[in-house]
Amino acid sequence: MDLGLKDRVYVVTGATRGLGNATARELLADGAKVVVTGRDGERVAEAAAELGEGAVGVAADNADPEAPERLIAAAREHFGGFDGVLVSVGGPPPGFVADNTDEQWRDAFESVFLGAVRFARAAAAELEDGGVIAFVLSGSVHEPIPGLTVSNGLRPGLAGFAKSLADELGPRGIRVVGLLPSRIDTDRVRELDGLSADPQATRAANESRIPLRRYGRPEEFGKAAAFLLSPAASYLTGIMLPVDGGMRHGF
Repeated sequence: MDLGLKDRVYVVTGATRGLGNATARELLADGAKVVVTGRDGERVAEAAAELGEGAVGVAADNADPEAPERLIAAAREHFGGFDGVLVSVGGPPPGFVADNTDEQWRDAFESVFLGAVRFARAAAAELEDGGVIAFVLSGSVHEPIPGLTVSNGLRPGLAGFAKSLADELGPRGIRVVGLLPSRIDTDRVRELDGLSADPQATRAANESRIPLRRYGRPEEFGKAAAFLLSPAASYLTGIMLPVDGGMRHGF
């Protein structure tokens, strides 16, 4: 199946590792061009070099109000166009209600929530018919995850914003989608498992609740994201796609 990605140009934030990196890799494999971003300039350069031809790295912080316009400009400068963005950002700090400070809430709001809103606004102003804005959210959109109170507070609100944006941009032919990963085998998930007294037992317990009985592979998430970003998904908008091996049991 041809996804129609050849020579299309995307910005992928948080792409030095994890889900953003996996998505950039799959987009490139199908012929797209990608601007990959992250806060650490050295890691961004390394990631772009590893991804190879068709990738360019630009250091940027999602919390920086000037980052969206700068990254979109970089896409046009390097590749001559801009067809969509995947907004991916590292998860907020773990903790229960009594653990997380006001500062942690403010920092997470700036990067996870307001940063994503700014990217969406900037992209909406630049995209044409066929463009797409995608958000990496979390299974916590539907069900809170114990020990991730900040994420539980912010992700559902961002999903609601994405749904509103889909309604507003639909008449212009611009799509808005979300992806809801659960237990994907990334550094972030291994870190969260490692917070328990017995990480192996925690992983086994989580796997037992997943119908496929295993954690997802980053490339499996990347393929799902690449499809949603592609012209092959041209009639999909306003959806929140669980990429979770069936862990969500609701419809």
